[in-house]
Amino acid sequence: MQDFSYARATSRAEALALAAEGDTAILAGGTELLNWLRIGIAAPGRVVDISRTPGMDGVEALPGGGARIGALTRLNDAAQHPLIQHSYPVLSQAILKSASAQLRNLATIGGNPLQRVRCPYFRAEEPTPCNKRAPGSGCAALHGFNEKHAIFGWTEDCVAVQPSDPAAALAALDAVYVTERRDADGRRIPARSFHVLPSEDPTAHTVLEPGELIVSIEIAEPATRSAYLKLRERESYEYATVSAAVVLDLDGEVIRRARIALGSVAMRPWRLDEAERRLQGQRLGGPEVEAAVDAGFAEARPLSSNAYKIRLARNAVLRTLNLATRAS
Repeated sequence: MQDFSYARATSRAEALALAAEGDTAILAGGTELLNWLRIGIAAPGRVVDISRTPGMDGVEALPGGGARIGALTRLNDAAQHPLIQHSYPVLSQAILKSASAQLRNLATIGGNPLQRVRCPYFRAEEPTPCNKRAPGSGCAALHGFNEKHAIFGWTEDCVAVQPSDPAAALAALDAVYVTERRDADGRRIPARSFHVLPSEDPTAHTVLEPGELIVSIEIAEPATRSAYLKLRERESYEYATVSAAVVLDLDGEVIRRARIALGSVAMRPWRLDEAERRLQGQRLGGPEVEAAVDAGFAEARPLSSNAYKIRLARNAVLRTLNLATRAS
């Protein structure tokens, strides 16, 4: 770990100004940043602490319906807020499945989706070929240890996955990340396209630009019939091998609309658009439901050691659909 200077922002304006100066890492909860500094994934000249910046936490109902969550809201606080628990169970469940209770008391809802990819080569103590660590060096996982890697959206330049549980739920909810910048207008970035696929840029993680901060997350409409399922090797703290977030709009037993996002299968939460389209108008429990879900996996491509993830993810979706129908 190299030496760095430290500054604490006392206002949102100061946080934006400090973040815009370059060679800067942002500290919110710090649960990921400390790992990056230790391993050498990040080596900033300065760390800017925004954890106590006023006006950037809390959960509130939006006037026209929906919810706004401040980016600095601690994960446990967001998951246990009555509005999130009642109106967005998929998000509450996803948060409570992420990390340990101790980490959730520190980590923030705006910081969690910014965690870097889960790949042993990217997070290795010793240098290995990894385009995200050393652009142009290649991807050691392509023909190496890849049993937990991508089945969608990968290229030969990168086969890693984005592991955030809340990010998958937010993608299924059609949430948006609201950002601000010092010298430019802020943006409203759809959660489903916040992370960058290798075909777009194998070195990037998110679409955030230097100096751009997430200030809140907005969800437009309640999703009481929703559920999250996380499959992992160790229940206590491991990131997902596969996860599924499902949001349903039902008319009796008929699906009016379904939104499905998979986690840990690509470099971004992966929406099953074709399955969603085919599920519309189908009756719960009918044979057409399984056929519709199968259609969502037509573009899945296994690597040398992870073909099992396709079946695992498909079954996870079917199970989560059933869980969402029982939610209220």
